[in-house]
Amino acid sequence: MQILVRLAKLDTVEDPLERVSEFPVIVEALKCLCNIIFNSAVAQKLSLELNLAAMLCNLLKKCKDQQLVGDIKCFDLRLLFLLSLLHTDIRSQLRQELQGVQVLTQALESSLNVRWTGEYKAAEDRDRPPLPLQETNCAIEALKALFNVTLDSWNVHSKNESHQFRYMAAILRYCLLTTGPTEDKTEELHSNAINLLSNIPVSCLDVLISPSSQEETDIKYNGMNMRAIQILLDFMEKRIDKGSSYREGLTPVLSLLTECCRTHRNIRKFIKAQVLPPLRDVSSRPEVGTTVRNKLVRLMTHVDLGVKQIAAEFLFVLCKERVDSLLKYTGYGNAAGLLAARGLLAGGRGDHWYSDDEDTDTEEYKSAKPNINLITGHLEEPMPNPMDEMTEEQKEYEAMKLVNMFDKLSRDELIKPMGVRPDGTMAPLEEAASQYHTNKQDSSDSD
Repeated sequence: MQILVRLAKLDTVEDPLERVSEFPVIVEALKCLCNIIFNSAVAQKLSLELNLAAMLCNLLKKCKDQQLVGDIKCFDLRLLFLLSLLHTDIRSQLRQELQGVQVLTQALESSLNVRWTGEYKAAEDRDRPPLPLQETNCAIEALKALFNVTLDSWNVHSKNESHQFRYMAAILRYCLLTTGPTEDKTEELHSNAINLLSNIPVSCLDVLISPSSQEETDIKYNGMNMRAIQILLDFMEKRIDKGSSYREGLTPVLSLLTECCRTHRNIRKFIKAQVLPPLRDVSSRPEVGTTVRNKLVRLMTHVDLGVKQIAAEFLFVLCKERVDSLLKYTGYGNAAGLLAARGLLAGGRGDHWYSDDEDTDTEEYKSAKPNINLITGHLEEPMPNPMDEMTEEQKEYEAMKLVNMFDKLSRDELIKPMGVRPDGTMAPLEEAASQYHTNKQDSSDSD
């Protein structure tokens, strides 16, 4: 490892990278170090003893203003990513001692060639060519390394930290507006940018939107430029349409959008207009169709618990955590899992405060509302009542038959009858019933 460190010019603090003939050797030495460290726990420990992270940060600074060093920079960043992934002590060393966040942010900024027009606002050129492959790879490696270094960064403790994260968020917004040399590279670039955005304190994500000038974009809401948010929505829908790897591919962007909507009103209202537009046609079930709402409602009953929860939470936040509004768009059957987990089966709303502006129902929805099945969430044709032709004796016989079937299933412990407590949480039926009885007695006594 010491030989490879020397060949990679990591042990020379002051000497600049001048001899172009040495660049291929430096690149190959960095590749060897990547392979050794990835495969050897001993090498990972030695990296800390050799202070390899500090050497790599120093080499990265040398690459800042040099030409023809793209491969060196790329493998330097990859090695920093591996070290921060495999050794938590190196992660904290980068964050605290080596100013790794600033060094890696500058590397990302130079790879994307960001031009600034104001504080936290990068120049938008919709006609700029795709980012070359080498710069795209460097940006991806920088994003991955920054993700590891900024883990557990939810709380901002100082004004300087707030500035650093807002600055990073502005670069990531520019990254979302950037296309790579191929569609796959663009998706990889955006995916890593979204992962990193998830680490940034949500209070700093207001820089994702900015006041819009007339010629800047046609994607606006309330005078704000919403291009980056639209890209996040398009990315989310694309990942849903993929139909696989939802936990790795979909949950980061859904989680990010949920937190943005919970904290930033303009973002929430723009996204709700896209995902949950005013209801007009309620003839189909909420989960049937090709709209974004239909796709998200289908995920509310997904077999993966994490995917199901985050999809339901996203829609719940768009509805300002109001149960009646959520049920209007999803139906009680699809929302039951979330409501049971949150103790809201009896109705009400979540813990977070939202603005008081109310949803306005369309005339079509108002006229259809009395006939909508609350469980399925759609308009159903009236069905004939099978008990109309029965005598009272037949009705009593069928009722007792049903009671006996449930009793047998319960005694054999195949099912467990449950009820809803007064606080909206689930409990065994006997317990829930006794609590309601107690509450009723207390209420009558107080009267």
